[in-house]
Amino acid sequence: MCIPTPHNAAKKGDIAKKVLMPGDPLRAKYIAETYLDNPVCFNTVRNILGYTGLYKGKEVSVMASGMGMPSIGIYSYELFHFYDVDQIIRIGSAGALQDDLNVKDIVIALGACTDSNYGSQFHLPGVFAPIADYHLVVRAVEAAKKLETPVRVGNVVSSDVFYSDDAAASDQWKKMGVLCAEMECAGLYMNAARAGKQALGILTISDHIYREEAMTAQERQTTFNQMMEIALNI
Repeated sequence: MCIPTPHNAAKKGDIAKKVLMPGDPLRAKYIAETYLDNPVCFNTVRNILGYTGLYKGKEVSVMASGMGMPSIGIYSYELFHFYDVDQIIRIGSAGALQDDLNVKDIVIALGACTDSNYGSQFHLPGVFAPIADYHLVVRAVEAAKKLETPVRVGNVVSSDVFYSDDAAASDQWKKMGVLCAEMECAGLYMNAARAGKQALGILTISDHIYREEAMTAQERQTTFNQMMEIALNI
């Protein structure tokens, strides 16, 4: 495919080797304007905003993924295959499943279970286990320690369903020790594995599935600073 693509107006060289990928386009704009020096917008197609700038003298890009695996599947595929991106770090929100997780806690997604059929396209003779890049996990933990930010490292579940008709689904994932639920990491990890690239998910707990605790939409957009700083300092 030629670039620009139907989803990305960037030209070759407009995007850094490292991309931070929040789901929300306005969160991408916030990160660029808050943390990056001289950010330049390279994409506005479908309002999926993307920027490239400098952080501590190093080039980094930030681009929204949209919601769900079909959406992050498109954008991460194009970044890996057409724009020569080496690393994508998803920074997003998640709903806590475990009792000892609270709103604003940070989870590093070591592995990503899923109820999605996304992996069927690879025609594997079994079930693929989507996992983060080990080196990015280690560096994220080290960055969190330097920033004195507590994190949890473990398994998450990437679901295709936000409003589930299966009332018992969360209970089943919780019993298996899964920390939280979100909608993108598994697709990102599979695309990275297939492309031979690196991926990681860093998640902030925005609500609790078993308790009436939740951040507002505005808080989700602008207050995930600790997660963003860990990703930027990897």
